Amino acid sequence: MKILFALSLTIFGLSFSLYSEEQNFLVKTSSGFIEGQKGKGVITWNNIPYAKAPVGDLRWKAPRSFVSNTLIEDTKKETFCVQEPSGLGGADGEGLIVGSEDCLYLDIKSPIKIDKSLPVMFWIHGGGNITGRKDIYDFSKMVKDHEVIVVTINYRLGPLGWFTHPSIQDNQSGLDKASNFGTLDIIQALKWVNQNIENFGGDKNNITIFGESAGGHNVLSLLVSPLAKGLFHKAISQSGYTTSISTNNAFKQSKKSDTSENTSSEFVKKILLKKNSIDAEDIRDILLSLSPEDIYYEYLGESNQNIPLMTNDGIVIPKVGIKEALSKSEYVNKVPVIAGSNKDEVKLWLGSAKYFVGLEYSVIGNIFNVPSVKLKNKDAFEAFNYYRSNAWQIRGVDEPLSGLKETGINQLYAYRYDWDDHRRYIVADFKEIIGAAHATEIPLLTGNNKLVGDYGFFIYPRGPSKKYTSKNMMQFWTNFAKTGSPGFSTNGIKWEPYFNNDKKSYIILDNKKNLKMISSVPNYKNLVKELAFDERLNDLEKCVVLLQMGTYVGLDIYDSLESIFPYKCNRDRSIQFLEQNASFIDY
Repeated sequence: MKILFALSLTIFGLSFSLYSEEQNFLVKTSSGFIEGQKGKGVITWNNIPYAKAPVGDLRWKAPRSFVSNTLIEDTKKETFCVQEPSGLGGADGEGLIVGSEDCLYLDIKSPIKIDKSLPVMFWIHGGGNITGRKDIYDFSKMVKDHEVIVVTINYRLGPLGWFTHPSIQDNQSGLDKASNFGTLDIIQALKWVNQNIENFGGDKNNITIFGESAGGHNVLSLLVSPLAKGLFHKAISQSGYTTSISTNNAFKQSKKSDTSENTSSEFVKKILLKKNSIDAEDIRDILLSLSPEDIYYEYLGESNQNIPLMTNDGIVIPKVGIKEALSKSEYVNKVPVIAGSNKDEVKLWLGSAKYFVGLEYSVIGNIFNVPSVKLKNKDAFEAFNYYRSNAWQIRGVDEPLSGLKETGINQLYAYRYDWDDHRRYIVADFKEIIGAAHATEIPLLTGNNKLVGDYGFFIYPRGPSKKYTSKNMMQFWTNFAKTGSPGFSTNGIKWEPYFNNDKKSYIILDNKKNLKMISSVPNYKNLVKELAFDERLNDLEKCVVLLQMGTYVGLDIYDSLESIFPYKCNRDRSIQFLEQNASFIDY
């Protein structure tokens, strides 16, 4: 019986073209046999282990291949990686942390009927590399309507995903001497896909990596990682950025910064005060014995969002850093690239800040105990958003693509997502407060509101505007995955390359009236000059905006921006302003 069972599994696993309505979609992989579940027009294989659990002695080491010849039992309820509870990251819960260190799993979706090898799209979730999970992204509509296979993955996050300390790296060798373990997880998942995706009907020679926010950041990091070379063939960065720091600064910083109080040296100092240990090997043993709760809170405190993450370790990421490496041929994985940002990137945060937003109760609101959200200063709100979102476009789109152009890549495309046809209610004008905010493009790209949960209908009304924009985004993304060019919109507008006849052009992703190519690309010189004379802001607010433009989304370039600002700002005073106005509305 065991021989017959193994034989039947092998037959199912090796012949994706034999799928029919009656089969159970059993596939053989290097991780074991996995049974797919049929949905509306798609098959889904959930929670496939692509590496061994990074626990015990494997914590803070490169992922190890998971090899098995048995049936994969999808019984784990919590496959996402350790993180703070967060509704925005999709990892709700109570307590200090949620998730598990045993989290290196991926999901695969494919059309039910396959008669040819399909392009593979490999999604990397966002969340600042400290939160997020694969399960909240459902690309079923894209898979079904556009005949692609989509892979979604988990990878280690926060201090478990990125950690630099001599007691760890100096006692390890090979890839284990790296600092970017979360990045190594993503690379391991790509290796797994290259090895196994043909058994699911995918083309291993046509893999597109795409991701949003930290996912976009990770896409850009893979473009310069020598370990990712040859593992993918196209790349899409949505609201990405190029931040990476030296291993020295991840360990210890001489200057005060937003991460200096949470370097690994400060972290270990807190441990030594309790453990009275000074030997490096003892420190390593202690670090490996800590529970995730200890790592996140007892020693780091509730500030793990400010720990140093991606480092220029010279193994995973070049020593010169992501930003500089993107302009050097010797580092870049030369593939077609799309990069884009959103018109209102930061409204998601500004719209929650008490400095800008207040709660008011109308007559109806008092009856139902539902307040309405009102802007205290619309002009300042819009100005903060304008400068910071334009700065994001410069640092996350223009700079990476300009660098890649220098390496000889010609298939480079850019976009700005402008769709903001949200609902207006008594409780809030979502068009005004949210607009085309960070991550709001994802529900249109997936074709569903699952990312925003039960209240998605408040923000994303059904109708021709949303349908048109969503349809075009899916078509552009999958066209690019298939051919390396986004092609045309449904009404014939061509998405031109970013560099076209000595000018830069990008597409505005919006409703039918506003979808178009434009050539108005922001730059810091003009932006800083415009800020200096903007009457919507007082002098202190201008200085705060300047600080945020120079320190958020990328390395600290504040001094260079201040040098072209017409009058002197006080950096410490701007930081104090941010600290005093850091409170958020509790909705």
